[in-house]
Amino acid sequence: MFAHLYHRRHVGRETSVIDQAQRRVASPRVVMAAWMACALVGAAGFASPAFAGFATIVVDAQSGKVLEQVNADQENIPASLTKMMTLYLTFQALQRGTLKLDQALPVSAQAAREAPTKLDLRAGQSVRVRDCILGMIVKSANDAATVVAERLGGSTAGFAKQMNAQAAKLGMTGTRFGNANGLPNSENRTTARDMARLAQALYRDYPQYASMFATRQFLFRGRLVRGHNRLMARYSGMDGLKTGYTEASGFNLASTAVRGGRRLFAVVLGGRTAQARDEAMAGLLDEAFTRMPAVEAKTSGTHKLLAALSPVSSAAAAEPVPVIAKIPASHAGKTGRIALSKARKQGVVCAPAVKHPVLAQKKHVKGRKAPLLAKR
Repeated sequence: MFAHLYHRRHVGRETSVIDQAQRRVASPRVVMAAWMACALVGAAGFASPAFAGFATIVVDAQSGKVLEQVNADQENIPASLTKMMTLYLTFQALQRGTLKLDQALPVSAQAAREAPTKLDLRAGQSVRVRDCILGMIVKSANDAATVVAERLGGSTAGFAKQMNAQAAKLGMTGTRFGNANGLPNSENRTTARDMARLAQALYRDYPQYASMFATRQFLFRGRLVRGHNRLMARYSGMDGLKTGYTEASGFNLASTAVRGGRRLFAVVLGGRTAQARDEAMAGLLDEAFTRMPAVEAKTSGTHKLLAALSPVSSAAAAEPVPVIAKIPASHAGKTGRIALSKARKQGVVCAPAVKHPVLAQKKHVKGRKAPLLAKR
């Protein structure tokens, strides 16, 4: 089991929380109580929205083994991680031939009225399927999600039924969707485990579109649309997936990264800030990669990737997908290793913030690094 890093900025100061990973020592209830106590240190007089519970999971793509989990089956709010299912069904339609990447879809008044973030589509316009996909991945565009939903489901309600039917096929027993974009809806609920299943299903069932999740910006109608996933630009080996946020959900993130020939999928739900969420994700992945032996890059059958967790009929017939070649791993650093070791020995620890080495060494300077650009 692995220790967890969770960081929260409060009144100009970051408080670091290292959650207990040894389930034999402390129960999940004790872990969560300690986490909440640490997160609220010095919070007197500070008002904040009510967030969903903090939850994480890390899964090895090759073996399907869950390497780490905290509250992975606790009900949470998906926010824009909902669009991962909208994208799954979009890729499914592309594969079946009912949609084409260059196909123009009509923009309804309802789609145009969706709250930000969005591509600012206008009613009566049309937009290509490719731009809708990139808009959902990069900008988390709510209007683009609704355009696709209305095309595939006839209405947003009809599409929500398709989403829930697919969730059931994927074994997402703790998930229900009420809309295609993740904007506040009483029916939207999920778990970290279910989001990990969905993330892996996207890469396993539709490997031909997986590279689109690595897009950080794209050109749309003459303007450059930039993304929200800042961690992907800074974390070595990370090449997808999706961010999410509402006041009720907190800051969510589903990520996948490759090092030493190993691909991991991870989910963090309920972060208090975007930075805290990103630090937690980076710490989880670093610890997991450090504990795992490297393997030679090779081709493995897509049906082997978490078939047990995400049983779908298409998995068995899928073509092999190459595992991405080795990427040099970063190291947690002396300070980080000491903190994690202390956490494992003492259980639940509230400690000063530990700056994540990858983030410290690879600060993104605007214009310094060539962007990953998907042209319109």
